[in-house]
Amino acid sequence: MNWILLIHHIPPKPDYFRVKVRRRLQKLGALPLKNSVYVLPLSDETTEDFQWLRKEILTDGGDVTICHAAFVEGVTDNELERMFVDQSNTEYSEIVESVEREGSPGEHDVRRFRRQLAEASIRDFFEAPGRAAATSAITALEKTFKGESVTSVSESGTGAVEVPARSIWVTREGVFVDRIASAWLIKKFIDHEARFKFVAAEAYQPRKGEFRFDMFDGEFTHEGDRCTFETLIDRFGLGTPELRAMAEVIHDIDLKDGKYERDEAAGIAAVLKGICRTHDRDGERIQAGSELFDELLEAFRSS
Repeated sequence: MNWILLIHHIPPKPDYFRVKVRRRLQKLGALPLKNSVYVLPLSDETTEDFQWLRKEILTDGGDVTICHAAFVEGVTDNELERMFVDQSNTEYSEIVESVEREGSPGEHDVRRFRRQLAEASIRDFFEAPGRAAATSAITALEKTFKGESVTSVSESGTGAVEVPARSIWVTREGVFVDRIASAWLIKKFIDHEARFKFVAAEAYQPRKGEFRFDMFDGEFTHEGDRCTFETLIDRFGLGTPELRAMAEVIHDIDLKDGKYERDEAAGIAAVLKGICRTHDRDGERIQAGSELFDELLEAFRSS
């Protein structure tokens, strides 16, 4: 098995910077190997997670190296896998203990535990056995009452920009959550005749009539703590309640920071992972993902 490492150097001040990075690494499920050295199982998703975190650290004045690794001495693949499983089992055990301490549960309590379970599942890279107990505990708690879920909606964006029709929209190969969702948004609301181009190089220089999205130096990409989908909504003035709700789901899946705590995030993430496993070609992934997002849009419109 191969692994991906993030090695960072963070200035001692300000203090909040180090805390922020540590919390982001915890959200990603990264294990500390040594001081300032963190490891995740190698995949397209974990690579992208570390790349975005690298950008954040560099922006705030830190230094980061990301590399692929195969361990020869010191730690084995099996030992690392057990460490990840133990980490996930600890999270699941804490959820079970919290559920068992709950006296008179309400809808908000179950929603909170469901969110915790969904976040823990995202960090569960090796299907830790503790997940079954946590799921059962929450299900048992849920049976003690009846309630309706509530959908939260953020404020609509302002301002709008325009791009020529039939533009070529360029993004990185191996599309996943944010790129699939952004491609759907572009085609459906921004440029109905958009054409997509998938490239390997981060430093790709666009030609005339091309726009880069979800690329590190792209015209439309992450801005602050916003994912590309959110950036597109704001830049093109598409802040309808249903698109804002979708943006919150995409944000929670893509950035894994729990900002909006959307209940739908875990389910949508699972479907998108299935799409990516089923389809190797980026165009096919976008087509299949677009059908999913069409249905999600209608669900939010009718809610």
